[in-house]
Amino acid sequence: MTKPVCVQKSPFAVDLAPGEYYWCACGLSKNQPFCDGAHGETGITPVKLEIAEQGKYYLCGCKSSAKAPFCDGTHQKL
Repeated sequence: MTKPVCVQKSPFAVDLAPGEYYWCACGLSKNQPFCDGAHGETGITPVKLEIAEQGKYYLCGCKSSAKAPFCDGTHQKL
């Protein structure tokens, strides 16, 4: 697998507390938008996300954002 799977053509709106998270970059995780290790031998690795302030964040659901793990609106062009 060289290309990630588009999970949805909209962002995941998530409330996050300060801490470390891993965003699923392959699209195979059953725990979207976070990694559950499903990427295995895809050659795609999760993106480490460090949150300093509690709040709502919009994480990419199409797996094509140029600003991953954050949504940049790319899903509107798919």
